[in-house]
Amino acid sequence: MSFPGQAVQRAWHLVDASNQTVGRLAGQVAQILRGKHKPTFQPNKDMGDYVVVINAEKVHFSGKKWNQKLYRWHTGYPGGLKERPAKDMLERKPEEVLKKAILGMLKRNNLRHQSIEPRLRIYAGPSHPHTAQLPLDSTIAIPSPPRARSGDFHFGLASYNSQNTVGMDPSKIPLQTKKA
Repeated sequence: MSFPGQAVQRAWHLVDASNQTVGRLAGQVAQILRGKHKPTFQPNKDMGDYVVVINAEKVHFSGKKWNQKLYRWHTGYPGGLKERPAKDMLERKPEEVLKKAILGMLKRNNLRHQSIEPRLRIYAGPSHPHTAQLPLDSTIAIPSPPRARSGDFHFGLASYNSQNTVGMDPSKIPLQTKKA
């Protein structure tokens, strides 16, 4: 399945990482970098888009990963194994936490090293130098966090329309009436 005569058109995506879980965000950004969201995707071709991630310092981990997750590297000298917990890594290099998660979800091959990695731009704060490349109505490609985290979680039933009704006696919950 080839598409002769069509050049790869690369779009720019702006992703706000504030209030996002690292693994969920990394999985979706990795898909965009590879180009799997396009109908013309080919696994052996470089089809992906550019991704600019802002607010990398405001990401979240689930569970106890802030203290238990360790980032390890070796200096190359005997006894040179270094490690740092995720909490310290976020304070020192907030971009590296997200970069390691995103690149860890991609295959380690020449396509990744030469083509995909340079298209990922991560910034700790909200400012970035890529406003000229992004479209005027740059929409965020990543969906918002789950509703349980944002506070408007319900079970999909009409009677459970707010946090106050969860755990109450079902007979005391007022039913909504339809207005014709």
